[in-house]
Amino acid sequence: MTDILIAGSATVDFLFEVDELPSRMDKYRARNAQIVGGGCAANAAVAISRLGARARIAARLADDPVGQMIVAGLQLEKVATGLINMTTQGRSAYSSIYVLPNGERQIVSFRGENLAQLPDWPEAPFDAALADTRWPEAAVEAMIRARALGVPGVMDAEAPIVPEALTYASHIAFSRQGLDDYMPGLETEAALAEVARRHGGWVCVTDGAHGVTWCHEGEIGHVPAFEVDVVDTLGAGDVWHGAFTLGLAEMMSVDGAIRFANAAAALKCTRPGGRLGAPDRDETEDFLKERNQ
Repeated sequence: MTDILIAGSATVDFLFEVDELPSRMDKYRARNAQIVGGGCAANAAVAISRLGARARIAARLADDPVGQMIVAGLQLEKVATGLINMTTQGRSAYSSIYVLPNGERQIVSFRGENLAQLPDWPEAPFDAALADTRWPEAAVEAMIRARALGVPGVMDAEAPIVPEALTYASHIAFSRQGLDDYMPGLETEAALAEVARRHGGWVCVTDGAHGVTWCHEGEIGHVPAFEVDVVDTLGAGDVWHGAFTLGLAEMMSVDGAIRFANAAAALKCTRPGGRLGAPDRDETEDFLKERNQ
């Protein structure tokens, strides 16, 4: 079984489906509400597990009710949680999220308090690593280990960016917000080219319905997104990163890994509940076949 190391954030999301975003000091009623696991790394780990690989998550939590809820949710999804660092004096991260009828969302997050600073993991092989920017020291460590093993190391690049981790990564995948923050004032292709010049490797930006634009060794390419009826975009980018990393670990071509990730993310967008909508392997492959990919 393909083995993926995922390093970064794990949270709980409190989701509220609303007709419009609150605009004044008042009481508001949600049409629906859910409590689901969240966090870039945790969502990606769940996506990887559902897609048929072994996902091992390295995250930092507190041994509090929120942290225990996060671990239990990951274990239900068959994610290996042995690398999670749980402190006794801290507070775990969680978020409040408003989801609009068109699937777009607004997030207010608490990043946690008094959590571990340095990763403490045993040496063990893996087939690829994925890290987000929420735990900078862990991101750098994951990318260094991937490079030492000669396997893909994928950085999920959102602000605040961790330049050292980008330098060690084999593949850098920016969100639109992350690229605009890191390369302000530059058009997409120029920004990607400058990141590649600074850090080397393969660089892309994921841009929702606008698809994925990439840059490698001076070449620019684009893979379009799949058109779907969007219900909820929460977690779609995390599902994309998980599926893309898995595709690389399985030695798909880069374009093939992008299409695989685009399919998984598109399916997620058709379903409510954040990462609860992440598809399994059969659903993703059937979707690709139906779209003649």
